[in-house]
Amino acid sequence: MSLTESGPTGSAHLRAAGPQVLCAGIAVLDAVFGVAQFPVPEAKTDASAFMIISGGCAANAAVAIARLGGWARFAGPLGGPAGAEAIGDRIVAALAGEQVDCADCPRVPGVASSMSAICIDPHGERAIVNYRDDRLAAARPSDPSALVASAAAVLADNRFPEFVLPICTAARARGIPVVLDADKPTRATDSLLRIATHVVFSAEGLRATAGTDDPAAGLERIAALSGSFLAVTDGAQGVFWLAPGRQRKGRRMSAFPVRPIDTLAAGDVFHGAFALALAEGRAEADALRFAAAAAAIKCTRFGGITGAPPRTEVEAFLATARGGACEVPNEA
Repeated sequence: MSLTESGPTGSAHLRAAGPQVLCAGIAVLDAVFGVAQFPVPEAKTDASAFMIISGGCAANAAVAIARLGGWARFAGPLGGPAGAEAIGDRIVAALAGEQVDCADCPRVPGVASSMSAICIDPHGERAIVNYRDDRLAAARPSDPSALVASAAAVLADNRFPEFVLPICTAARARGIPVVLDADKPTRATDSLLRIATHVVFSAEGLRATAGTDDPAAGLERIAALSGSFLAVTDGAQGVFWLAPGRQRKGRRMSAFPVRPIDTLAAGDVFHGAFALALAEGRAEADALRFAAAAAAIKCTRFGGITGAPPRTEVEAFLATARGGACEVPNEA
């Protein structure tokens, strides 16, 4: 059930019954190809499937939140102006079709929005070519305090750190959860690590930031810089996390066993589901399990974020699925 309300900029949108989560960061238009094998130089590769969909860490998380019953808003820089820059217009239309409010997206004149070409093989692995104009990084949110005024939680990726940093700061001032999707290290990552209440790394992002392949050791290194709740998603190895406190003890949650078809956007679904669960008042361990289940289901479907599941499916999956058990790694 939903109703029409006016957002902070006065735009009309559909409000879901769940809590509002503001997702700040990057949105991309993805051209996705299903291939038997990744392209090699001087050869043509036939695709067995093709689609054009919205993408980007924060934008995908917003779609996942909306499908899970939350009130999703997205704020992030796009090319412009609106009506003259077709890529950004198509991104906004796709997000609006998923009932994501995009009223707070600055459109940068004379700049193209971000695009990606993505090949996905039969094992669900992907190869990505991305185009992003550096001029998008100059955009800033017009009023961060107004953006977060009605939010129950904020999720930010670190692709546009100068854009999301004031939003995260305003959210912390309100005392609401701030989840950082640490997908990629940036020059402002340290500031975001300290401001976020919860930091969830991809395995690649943690390796690049902490300089180690050991996820537990990597989180320990980050803990020396940040008092936040820290976690890392590591595919079939599950999720490792450290809760804040004077005596931190690392924990691991086993992965849900599924046959992956497409891992594209799985991490974004995880982050969105985790932020929504926190906005609903769930404890971190419960929120991680909910997020892992949503991401596992998504991996069984081709098409990036189009495979994000609804809440009813996640709850049914959790009722019967194996996996998702928690343990202290060095005591296992």
